[in-house]
Amino acid sequence: MNAKTVILWVMILTIGTLVLGLALEPRFSDQIAIHWDEQGVADGYGSRFMGIFFMPIMIVGVSLLLLGIPQIDPLKKNIEKFRKEYYTFILIFACYFAFIHILTLLYNIGLKFNILAMMIPAMAGFYYYLGVMLGKAKQNYFIGIRTPWTLQDEDVWNETHVVGSKGFKMAAILALIGVVFPSLAIWFLMIPLLLVAFYTIIFSYVAYRRKHKNNNT
Repeated sequence: MNAKTVILWVMILTIGTLVLGLALEPRFSDQIAIHWDEQGVADGYGSRFMGIFFMPIMIVGVSLLLLGIPQIDPLKKNIEKFRKEYYTFILIFACYFAFIHILTLLYNIGLKFNILAMMIPAMAGFYYYLGVMLGKAKQNYFIGIRTPWTLQDEDVWNETHVVGSKGFKMAAILALIGVVFPSLAIWFLMIPLLLVAFYTIIFSYVAYRRKHKNNNT
């Protein structure tokens, strides 16, 4: 997979979601639901323009930004070592937000469903592939678990990313419990994610101090 392939698929997704939004526009209210609380109840609204155009613009903009990152990273040769996984991550990111956009459009034409419950499998998949990519990620300044200790020591980077990879995959599995208990879904989505983030930071510090135990800096 190369950058041109990623751009092609991102544009297909973007144009597809944009066309769908424009086709459904006559069925929208003046204000479109764009945010939901932890129970899946709409609690934030925006204009038709925002509801139709914001997400497609974000998909293109963030995808292009992610594609450009390897070009400015001083360790871009390391990113080349997991380029396939990174490019796949960008596509999954685009698919994930396109899916959310489609759910938003359908909700706003009157289809009744718990949007948070519908999002759970997609979010779990996003978490899981993030774990896959982290397991392949090599030391760089933009992509991965970037702490002062992982950036200073490549071995600490590698150890931390093995742990982080397993953690995000486990968070993905726990997130799926929210399908069974939709009223608690937000907690199964967020708490494991926060715990993994916190644990990897602490782990990187401990791993660095263990390796450099005679270093007081």
